[in-house]
Amino acid sequence: MKTTFMGASTKQGYEIAAKSREIVRSLIDEKTKDLTSEERSIVERIVHSTADPDYADITRMSSDFVQQSLEAVSQGKDILTDISMVKAGINKYPGNIYCYINDEQAIRLAREQEITRAAAAMEVAADKDFEGVVVIGNAPTALWKVMQLVEAGSMNVKSVIGVPVGFVGAAESKKALSETSTPHLVTEGPKGGTPVAVAAINSLINISRNER
Repeated sequence: MKTTFMGASTKQGYEIAAKSREIVRSLIDEKTKDLTSEERSIVERIVHSTADPDYADITRMSSDFVQQSLEAVSQGKDILTDISMVKAGINKYPGNIYCYINDEQAIRLAREQEITRAAAAMEVAADKDFEGVVVIGNAPTALWKVMQLVEAGSMNVKSVIGVPVGFVGAAESKKALSETSTPHLVTEGPKGGTPVAVAAINSLINISRNER
């Protein structure tokens, strides 16, 4: 199977993608030299998607993140996102992708428990026996809730891409995730967001697809 980069599907697209990859690698080559090929591919895609080489410095993966994530993706395990925008950005995945932030149960739970809908959505997923990869790009409260559910044994998570963005709670939630035993990818500090989350999961999907 032909290897793709950044979703290119035409001759011009491949040429642009190849040039982009060359530029990205020239910017972060020294910073990623100690990573595995899969880890490096993920970081390259994040840097490409954000046009921000700083992500090569602040992206951190647990030693088991790639293996556990690829195993889950290869098996078509479910993917759970915190917001609809992250879900919309995930492409060419044969498995189910869920986002419950607009679910009536999540809206009700958020009101009753006085928590964010993003956090309530994680509880809904747990109630529906979610099993797979969690991808959080925006809501620190969702990441905190996932950690609570995993610790309580209420959610079967294979890995977590935890890259919420912002100055309130984002850095703290990611630091807390990095200190757990859950396979994870985080970005240190306030930086993160939908483009980072989408780039990370799409890179894993692409790697899995090309390994078949």
